[in-house]
Amino acid sequence: MPVKEMDGYEVEFTGELLEGSEQWGAYVSIFAPSDNPMHMNNVYPKRRVAADQAFTDQQSAEAEAERAVPGILEELRA
Repeated sequence: MPVKEMDGYEVEFTGELLEGSEQWGAYVSIFAPSDNPMHMNNVYPKRRVAADQAFTDQQSAEAEAERAVPGILEELRA
């Protein structure tokens, strides 16, 4: 599961097999710093993004999850 620091957030991109199929879904989780340096606040629990799309491999699903992050971060800041 790739993890990146983006605009002060820790973002996890996940490609997971969809139940009952051989296709992959794109998922994103976003964490923000907290007052405790040993803890992060989960501000965007793992959700499937691009829910109307299924991918043939994990890498494609993770790439789509990464593409979705800027829009999600914009919504979180609003």
